[in-house]
Formats: sequence, structure tokens, C-alpha cells
Amino acid sequence: MELIGSNWEVLIRLIVAMVLGGLLGFERELAGKTAGLRTYSLISVGAALYVVISQVVAEQFSGVTSFDPLRVASSIVVGIGFVGAGMIIFKEHEHTVKGLTTAAGIWVAAGIGMASGFGLYAVALFATLIALFIFIVLYYVDRQVRKGELKEFRKKGNVG
Repeated sequence: MELIGSNWEVLIRLIVAMVLGGLLGFERELAGKTAGLRTYSLISVGAALYVVISQVVAEQFSGVTSFDPLRVASSIVVGIGFVGAGMIIFKEHEHTVKGLTTAAGIWVAAGIGMASGFGLYAVALFATLIALFIFIVLYYVDRQVRKGELKEFRKKGNVG
């Protein structure tokens, strides 16, 4: 496991994925969403695990066969797309769609796990902070827009 260094490095990558994915899941849990702490943590750890495995296999069989760890990464994105799609519910009688943000959050959690698995800790951390900003801050902006308060603010001449 020269590429990754040691079992400690693998453990660190998986723990970072769990913690960062868990932060997103904790926020979703507080927001009362169906996918929460455990789901986001598992998705992030799973993505990191597949990336680590792909790196180890690529290293161990480097002279024997050609193996690209990025193929595994792209497969993770596709697979998580199916999980996320299962979170989206269309309620025809209400003309509403539920679960889009959760589905997108699951997709981002997989990306955070992939970044952690590749050892890109800064990328994983920044993506987590950006996702939390979107979940928390933009939630309130979205609520104000939907209530029409932003329109009222514009009518008063305060915004463009």
C-alpha cells in the first residue's frame, strides 16, 4: 500500500469522510429530513472506501493490468444518483416535488467522501462548509423569496 502509505492513512481518510458526511447529516437531522446523520455518514464513508480500494488495486496490479481509480469515482457518482433519485417524491395532487435538496445533499456527501478517499482533505472540508452554507443560509433566503418578502423589498426600491 505504498500509494496510500499505511493503514493509519486509510483510517484517517475514512474517519474524515465519516465526520464531514456526518456534519451534513446532522444538519439534515436537525431540519427533520428523512436522510440524516447515519445516511450521510455511510454514503460519505462508502464513497471514500471505494476510492481507497481502487487506489490499492491500481497500485497492486500496476504492472499486470491497467486500472484507473477515476473510473471507480465516476461509477460512485452514477450509483449515488440512483440513491438520490429514490429520495425525490412528486406529489401530483399537490403539484409539489419533495426531496430535491436531500438528493443533492447525498450527491455532495458522496463527493466529499471521494475527496477524503483521495486524501484531498482541504477540498472535502471546503465542500462541506459550502454545503452547510447552502443548507442553512440559503434555506432562509429561499424561504423569504417564496414568501414574497424579497418582492416587497424590491418594490420599496431597495434592490435592483
